[in-house]
Amino acid sequence: MKTTTPSVLAAINAARAAPDAPLAFAECFTFTLATGTILTWTNVDMAVTYNGATFSATGPLVQGLKYKSSVGLEVDKQQITIAARPTDLISGNPALQAIREGAFDGASVQRDRVFLTAIGGTVIGGVTLFHGRVSTVDNVGRTSAEITVASDLVILDYDMPRNLYSPTCVHALYDSGCGVIRGTFSARGTATAGSTAGLIMSGVAASGHAQGSLVFTSGANANVRATVKSVVAGVSLSLMYPLPQTPAPGDGFTVAFGCDHTRGTCQGRFNNLANFRGFPFVPPPQLAYAISILAVLAFGKLAEWSGILHGSYI
Repeated sequence: MKTTTPSVLAAINAARAAPDAPLAFAECFTFTLATGTILTWTNVDMAVTYNGATFSATGPLVQGLKYKSSVGLEVDKQQITIAARPTDLISGNPALQAIREGAFDGASVQRDRVFLTAIGGTVIGGVTLFHGRVSTVDNVGRTSAEITVASDLVILDYDMPRNLYSPTCVHALYDSGCGVIRGTFSARGTATAGSTAGLIMSGVAASGHAQGSLVFTSGANANVRATVKSVVAGVSLSLMYPLPQTPAPGDGFTVAFGCDHTRGTCQGRFNNLANFRGFPFVPPPQLAYAISILAVLAFGKLAEWSGILHGSYI
């Protein structure tokens, strides 16, 4: 059951009593990015102010997110289409380019139906029809992107137990469990002459930046994040995937150390062994399997000798 305000219920009941009476409403979409940025768009021709947020009528158009009601714990997965122009921006970048570069990774999605006294009139109230999160970005074209979203019940699909015994650390670098402060192991730099979309020439490059993250703070790639594949200390940073634009000399960026989640790196690079959550001395699966076979054989031999001693051996 969906909850709403008495004023919305009164408007709906009035419309039911008079079948020819118009009922104006707007679909309002809220995208909360992992960075904390909140995007609010509506599908009507004028901006709508609801719950303290202004839903823009000039931003990208969103289609999809039908209302579905069912019994049980079925995860509702739907596909939405976001159509955008080159002038529609997300964090300073063209919307479709930002989506392609992962801006919607981990984003939450909410669809509200907001009722109005008339098109362009006063907001009466609204009701939330869908709340979930971005599952996958299926396709990004020149004019639109297709994205699969899932209801919040998708978290029930997570494997349990959450933490497994493994030789490598289960913490994500710089999270609360890791405890390492990103700013302590970050450096600011600028791209220099000779940089390409896949290779950043800069004197701040350090060996610890391998497998780390790089975020541009200015230039054509502002707010674009990339993973560092390899490093030539003091010379260059090689990226895992090329940037959308070739950086110009002087474009600023921030680069942070990476981690391979091994015990040696945790101690040698971050001096953080107290928070290491790996189990490097766990035997490999092949050895564990061999030990279990030997245990079964040993148990069988003991059972055989026990039968002989008790006179039950045939």
